[in-house]
Amino acid sequence: MSTPLIEPDRVLLQARNVEFDWSTLPLHWVPGDPFSTHVLNVLHLLLPAGEEWFVETFKEALPLIEDEQLREDVVGFIGQESVHSHAHQGVLEQLESKGLDPTPFTDQMRWLFGRLLGRRPLTGLRAENYLVERLAIIAAVEHVTAFLGDWVLNAKGLDAAGTDPTMLDLLRWHGAEEVEHRSVAYDVMRYFDPGEARRIRTQLLVTPVLVWLWIRGARFLMAHDPDLARASKHVRAPHLSDWLAASRRGTLPGPVDLGRRMSRYFHRSYHPSHEGSTGQAVRYLASSPAARAAAR
Repeated sequence: MSTPLIEPDRVLLQARNVEFDWSTLPLHWVPGDPFSTHVLNVLHLLLPAGEEWFVETFKEALPLIEDEQLREDVVGFIGQESVHSHAHQGVLEQLESKGLDPTPFTDQMRWLFGRLLGRRPLTGLRAENYLVERLAIIAAVEHVTAFLGDWVLNAKGLDAAGTDPTMLDLLRWHGAEEVEHRSVAYDVMRYFDPGEARRIRTQLLVTPVLVWLWIRGARFLMAHDPDLARASKHVRAPHLSDWLAASRRGTLPGPVDLGRRMSRYFHRSYHPSHEGSTGQAVRYLASSPAARAAAR
């Protein structure tokens, strides 16, 4: 009889050095599947600017947090998110070297996070409320990154499809850290606002925006993919049927699974600690080729 795995109550969050070699990354790193490749590539378009914004917002909140354990978690969260942003930037550089320039889209993301959602010259209660609004947005987004992290750690379809091992390691290393720190943003939001109204309202706004950005990103990548330049307009555009087929292969999460996972945030009993397994995340982080390469 196998011994049941014991989940750690709490782990010390820390940034980990990683080293990825993108020199041999193919443009379609899920072989023969540009759709799955580019839907997942949207992560690289969104995350560098988004995670830099997470870091700046948490740095703004940190001096206002008096709970020592939560402060420690926030410091660890900031360190991990900073490394994530840098790691995804390397993929963007590799895409550009292969003739797919991501900057028209990533420039829009930098405007969205840096200008539209960035710091404003506010004071007093207005400044505090604006900060908590941004923290609530981060908590809503981190719910999504946590369940996507859990999905990719268990996505056997990506292994079966022959996904490039370096990219798969990046996705799983990042996903594991998202699972590991999945409760921090939520706990920070609750520290400043323990009520339900802002939490639910923010997720109702964030969910459709994320879906819209993801669709735009997939369309942009498919339309500008140089390997698809001679294909028909139909082939170069993402379709619902492509998503359903990819979910059956296990290279993308399916709509039912996404809807079920997304809806958990609206439950009154919700807490991010119920998403994924810290033990599984820590075990992957201990074996990640990129982390071990950096250690060497």
